[in-house]
Order: sequence, then C-alpha cells, then structure tokens
Amino acid sequence: MTEQVMAAIDGSQFSEGVSDYAAWASLALGAPLTFLHVNDNHLPPEERNLSGNLLAGGRERLLKEFAQLDEQRAKVAQEQGRLMIKAAIERAVEDGVRDPSGRQRNGTLVETLEELQGEIRLLVVGKRGETAHQNSGHLGSNLERVVRTLHRPILMVPHTYKAPEKVMLAFDGSKTTRKGVEMLAKSPLFEGIPVHVVIVGAETGDNRSQLDWALKALRDEGHEAEGAIRAGEVEATLHAYQEEHSIDLLVMGAYGHSHIRHLLVGSTTSEMLRKSHIPVLLLR
Repeated sequence: MTEQVMAAIDGSQFSEGVSDYAAWASLALGAPLTFLHVNDNHLPPEERNLSGNLLAGGRERLLKEFAQLDEQRAKVAQEQGRLMIKAAIERAVEDGVRDPSGRQRNGTLVETLEELQGEIRLLVVGKRGETAHQNSGHLGSNLERVVRTLHRPILMVPHTYKAPEKVMLAFDGSKTTRKGVEMLAKSPLFEGIPVHVVIVGAETGDNRSQLDWALKALRDEGHEAEGAIRAGEVEATLHAYQEEHSIDLLVMGAYGHSHIRHLLVGSTTSEMLRKSHIPVLLLR
C-alpha cells in the first residue's frame, strides 16, 4: 500500500491553505495526494429530544419528519463534499500535482483517520474546522483528538499558503525530537530549506552537546543549519526566535520530556499551536 499525503478538507476558510500546503508536500515528497472529506451526519442531541413530551401519534410523525430531514441533509452534505473535493483537486492540479484523488466518508473525522492511518505518510489539516468561529483562538476539538489519536506526522496549516523558506525545530533532546532531526535531515520535504534548531533552556554542557549532535546530523545530509540555546519561557522564547529569523514553518514533537512536553500533553494543542500563524508540523 502506497503511503500518501492526505489532506482533510471541510467548508472552513482553511481549506484553500490545506489544499496548497498539501500540494507542496505531495510534490516535495513525491507522494500521491488524496483529499478527504468526512460527513458527520449525527444530529445534535437536543433536536432528538424535542419529541419526548409529545403523544404517541405526534411523536411518530415527528420522528418520520426527522428521518426525512436526515436523508435530505445527508444528500446535501454529500454533494457539498463532492464539490469541495472537486475544487481541491482542480487547485492541486494547477499547483502541479499529477492525478490527485478524493475520498468521501461518513462518520467522524477522528475515527476515519484512525482507520486510514496505515495509508497516511503525512496528514495536512487546517488550524480550525468549519464549526469554529473564524476569530477564535480555539483549535477545535476535532484537531485536538486527531493529534492524540493519529501516529503519523501532522501538518497544521493557516488559511493562506506561503512556500516555506526557513524551518525551525523546537528541540529538547527527547527521543521524539531526535527522530525529528533525523527525519528533517533525510526528508525531501525540506530539501534546500535552511533549518534552525532551538533549545529552550540553560546553556549547559548537555544542551550544547545535544545541539551539536543535531546540527551535525543536518549538515551531514547537506542542510544549511544553525542553532541556538535560549533561556526563557518556552512559548514566548520560540515565538521571539521565529519572528527574529523570519521562520515560516515550525516543527515540534507532540511529546517530549522537558518544558515542551507541557505545551502538548493534556490540552495537546497548547498556546503555542493556538497562537501560531505559520504551519506547524507535529511529529509522533
């Protein structure tokens, strides 16, 4: 089974960004691209509860009307999804992707991705879904559950595409972020893109040794790489470095053993992800 770049699209303002970043990743990785739209046809519980105080005849009539509405909504959602996929495929073709494909599923996004994760090399998702307020900092419960559930790299993207020119890896020496360095070093996704490795912590011998290892691993694979050890609060320090060096893609381990761990464990997506205006690649 060929692993592919899979892009989850919906009716949100992030769908165009998802399409463009997915096309970029597909071309860079030389991997097939599939757009996925999932129809969740479950009605809100409160709509079901309206029949509770009705007499039997009225309840049966109302439930029949609900069933008809369910069917109509499912048909509309399916057609909307088909049109979204069609538009995303056309956009990807314009970006240079050969033969992108689309899939529609019924169910929940999380369960669908869990089922399909054996086919996924990289998942591309928007920062928020179509049900989240566009001005909200909330990432959406779907994305948080996806990050917890999926054991594949996840690229969370903003709604506007910009080709990445500088990458920053938030590095803490953990197993996950060491794997991240190795992945960055060898992946065609970052070929020709300078990599900044940043440790948030004290200038200690261990931190310096970890940083030197990471830089050597990257440079041995031909990358332009530089690093820094910065003291301070993790989120603020990483944001400051990002702005100072015009970083336009952040790579983080979803789990680690230092301060960075607390950004992602529990709430999972953290303030770092909530406030990010650039793509964030989460490694598992």
